[in-house]
Amino acid sequence: MFGCLVAGRLVQTDAQQVASDKFVFNLPDYESVNHVVVFMLGTVPFPAGTGGAVYFSFPDPSAGQVWQLLGFITNEKPSAIFKISGLKAGVGGEHPFGMMAPQAASVAQVGVSIEALDQLAQQTPVSSATVSTVDSFTQFTQKMLDSLYNFSSSYAVTQAQMTPNPSETFIPASSILRWYENFQRRMVQNPNFWKT
Repeated sequence: MFGCLVAGRLVQTDAQQVASDKFVFNLPDYESVNHVVVFMLGTVPFPAGTGGAVYFSFPDPSAGQVWQLLGFITNEKPSAIFKISGLKAGVGGEHPFGMMAPQAASVAQVGVSIEALDQLAQQTPVSSATVSTVDSFTQFTQKMLDSLYNFSSSYAVTQAQMTPNPSETFIPASSILRWYENFQRRMVQNPNFWKT
């Protein structure tokens, strides 16, 4: 019914069914994992009106299992990517998995709990588990544009304030603003436009 994927590893489809509505994947060597993808295999849909809450559990011999809600998948949203590298061990909340057998020290678990859609909508996932929809290059470019515009604007003077200097070249602030707006528009339309 479910699959779990970590970059550089084989797809896992061998979830252990620990209850009639609960499934668990083991993640060995979780310390090297940044993101986890949980998805439906497409063979069996969720029963009508239900979806799957996705949880993550660090192995913690001193505190027992601590589960953190990452998010959910549904028939309409059959896959999701979760960032687990920013999660904190020992920090968790309510979860439907109860006490399960402890895992080895380097094996974490991803759990899927089948729950009513209205119940899923009321739950709040851990904020650090969501993956940004804007890639880091786009974020960098936006910050660079803002920095250039702010930097050049800090030197702006009116025409009356200008003193003639034959060794200086002046660029109208309106030209920088127009370039800035054009570049932003092109980044929104196609973040890879600069490659062509």
